[in-house]
Amino acid sequence: MALAAATAPYELRFDAGRVCLDLLSTTHPEERLDAVAPLRAWIIGSGLVPPGSPLAHADASWLAGFRELRGNVGKLVRGYLAIEPRAYDPALARVNDVARTAPPAPRAVRGEDGALVRELAGRPECAALLAAIARDAVELLTDPVARAGLRQCEGDNCPIVYLDTSRGRRRRWCSSEVCGNRERVARHRRRTAHSGA
Repeated sequence: MALAAATAPYELRFDAGRVCLDLLSTTHPEERLDAVAPLRAWIIGSGLVPPGSPLAHADASWLAGFRELRGNVGKLVRGYLAIEPRAYDPALARVNDVARTAPPAPRAVRGEDGALVRELAGRPECAALLAAIARDAVELLTDPVARAGLRQCEGDNCPIVYLDTSRGRRRRWCSSEVCGNRERVARHRRRTAHSGA
C-alpha cells in the first residue's frame, strides 16, 4: 500500500495510478476526507502541490468541493466500467465545468542545494486544484489506451478502481499489499482447513 509518510495517520492511499482515481480511493474503507487536515495531507500526498506549499487557507468549503468532484468522477468511471456511460451525463457536464479553471501554475526555482525544485507561482486555490483533478479525469476517460486499463479491484468488498499498467494487464487488486495479501491469506487458510479435514 502506497502511503505518503506525512499522511500515514489518515491512511491515505496513492496507488490507483491517476490522481483522479486516488481521490476515489478516499472513501474506502471509510470516509478519509472528513476534516480539513486529512484533505491538506491528501493534496500534498497526491502531488497536486509540492511539499511545503501553503494550504493554511483551506477550509471546510474545500471539503465540499473535493467530495462533489469525487462523486462526479466516480459516477463517470463506474459508468464506463458498467458500460453505461450516457447514464452519467450530468456528472460529465459538472466535471467538464470544473476542468475549465486553470490549474495551479508550477515554476522551477533553485533549492538550497542549487538543484531545481518545483513550487507553485502562487498560493493554490481550491478551484485550481479541483481543475487539475477534473482535467486528469477528462484525459483518462478520453484516452482509449488509458481507459482500457481501468479495473475494479477483485478484493472482497473493495470498491477501488485503479489503472492497470502492469505487463500483460493482469493486475487483479488495487494493491498487492492490501487486497492481494488478504486474498493470499484467505487462500492459505482454505488450503490449510481443507488439508486438515
